[in-house]
Amino acid sequence: MLTFRRLTSLPVLIGMLVLVTALVAGPLREFDRSLHGFWSDELTPRWTDFLDQVPNAVAGQAVCLPILLAVAFTLAWKHRTWRPILIAGAVEAGFYGVVGGLKIVLARTSPKADDVSGRFFNGGAAEHGWYGMTYPSGHAAEAILIYGAAAYLIVIYSHPDSRVRRRLGWVLALITVNAVAVAYYLGYHWPSDLIGGMLTGAIVLRAVIDADQWLLRRRTRALWERVLRSREAAAVRPRPVSVTRPAPAPRPVRPRTPVGAGHRQHDREPELVP
Repeated sequence: MLTFRRLTSLPVLIGMLVLVTALVAGPLREFDRSLHGFWSDELTPRWTDFLDQVPNAVAGQAVCLPILLAVAFTLAWKHRTWRPILIAGAVEAGFYGVVGGLKIVLARTSPKADDVSGRFFNGGAAEHGWYGMTYPSGHAAEAILIYGAAAYLIVIYSHPDSRVRRRLGWVLALITVNAVAVAYYLGYHWPSDLIGGMLTGAIVLRAVIDADQWLLRRRTRALWERVLRSREAAAVRPRPVSVTRPAPAPRPVRPRTPVGAGHRQHDREPELVP
């Protein structure tokens, strides 16, 4: 039976990203370009700046990273552990290493660049700057990766009930939909950039969670084995032999001296002389 965990496992997510990338690089590139449009400039030009500075900024590093760090440092201080901070550092490193690395390697131009062909390996940071590294979308990846990591830390340390977990899931879904919809409406990305960004963010998040859970199981197993070894050593250890000391000899009882002993006794009482 397919479950959410299996559908979001690393092999499935990686396979979906490879499939989307291959389709966009070949047969679906023209269809991908046909779905694009600068909808905000055409329909709501007065709202373009607001959409860019407020809703679109929710999934940016200036907003999501401080939220993740606040959650990580608060939980680290409360539980006296470095684990939340290490998870936050791994998430941020994964974002720049995986998402940023794919942007540089694939080098796809943005719709706002001079080259609007949407081809891979046709852009680059040196020639087009940020507009030469559009695939996968960084905002779409951050919406799932950064906010998902914050939700993961809250769940594993606060142990909320199912109702709170459901609300966290809805908040994460709302942030992701906002990031994708606003970026598409503003025309900053090709539609496939947003799909690739969500998949890449989910891949990095799943990798960090799986690594954290593996380390936790390994640490728990090592601690349990140490406890078992200490118990076995205590059971095999010989008990000290108790030496019974002989009871002390009874002290000699001195014979009681009869009353009057040592005094001179008379055979008869002296006669009284009248």
